[in-house]
Amino acid sequence: MTIYIDVSAAVNSRAGLGRYAHSLVSAMLGEMHAPPTLFYNRTHDTREIPEWAHVPQRSIRMGYKPWRMAVWLGQLAHLSYRRLTPDVELFHATEHLLLPLRGVPTVLTVHDLIFKLFPQHHRKLNYWFLNAAMPLFVRRADAIIAVSHATKNDLIRYYGTPDNKITVVHEAAAPHFRVVSSAEVARVRAKYHLPERFLLAVGTIEPRKNLARLVESLARLRRDDHRLHLVVVGAKGWLYEEFFKRIEELGQQEAVHVLGYVPDEDLPAVFRAATLYVMASVYEGAGLPVLEAMACGVPVVSSRESSMPELGADVPRYFTPHDVDHMTDVIGAVLADEALRAQMAAAGPKRAAQFSWQRAARETLAIYQRVLG
Repeated sequence: MTIYIDVSAAVNSRAGLGRYAHSLVSAMLGEMHAPPTLFYNRTHDTREIPEWAHVPQRSIRMGYKPWRMAVWLGQLAHLSYRRLTPDVELFHATEHLLLPLRGVPTVLTVHDLIFKLFPQHHRKLNYWFLNAAMPLFVRRADAIIAVSHATKNDLIRYYGTPDNKITVVHEAAAPHFRVVSSAEVARVRAKYHLPERFLLAVGTIEPRKNLARLVESLARLRRDDHRLHLVVVGAKGWLYEEFFKRIEELGQQEAVHVLGYVPDEDLPAVFRAATLYVMASVYEGAGLPVLEAMACGVPVVSSRESSMPELGADVPRYFTPHDVDHMTDVIGAVLADEALRAQMAAAGPKRAAQFSWQRAARETLAIYQRVLG
């Protein structure tokens, strides 16, 4: 008998969900007496993860959307897909897709209920699927991991999920997110042609990231600070047209640099090169870049919504994400105070170090033991 962990998001490179699955499993491998079996849906985007080469793996080959529909319909019909998971003892779904496995204990990680809170920020088909399927997945799971207290509260509020069914297990910055050398910063600054003075935003470009308002704030700040730029790291996601439209409307084409995907090994130096990291999101289930930025020793200015204050505590400075005036005032005040920025930069790594993937792994294994017991 063995534990199965769904790592589809990790091997198929799906942004934050993939980072969660990859980091958690990598930490768990060092904590488990017997390795788990890694389960995933193989698509055209699937990549091998070298450090998992020695770990037992099982996969299926089906398109992303057909597989999601097959799982949901299997749950609706009370089917069991146990033939896909031989000798399964427990199954952990690390993204919002719970395999139907009759008679097998299951754990489901819920990252957020953004589709419920902000339906206008989702593609219609994705919203329809999640709105229909998630209540069923949440109800069928034996235990739920929420990545923040904000997500836990949403599960209780919207689905009436029992408090004792949900355990909060916080994410963490990966170990390579740290204060890097000046030489490394210079290398990355030259590689990506980074401006000398810039605000940094990291994440998939989609409406929830609130980047259109951040560009408006940038335009206002640049009236008195022409050297200030905005660097955005992240691929285009969905409904991103408003962001690029706003750049043109405000005439900020020369001041906004969209780098797209940046390899993980370069990200710490990109963070460190920034004057400020800005988390403008209207909602984040985990808000992991806040921890990553603090770990790299860059001052953080953040939205005060959802999970961000939960992670940053009193280290960042916070603004109301829907209020461009307030966003501009807070960013401007931190930019104008060099001593404050130095203080925030020094406090960041200490706060980020309070979270670790080793702790997350141990807390997750404790949930497995409770469910199995």
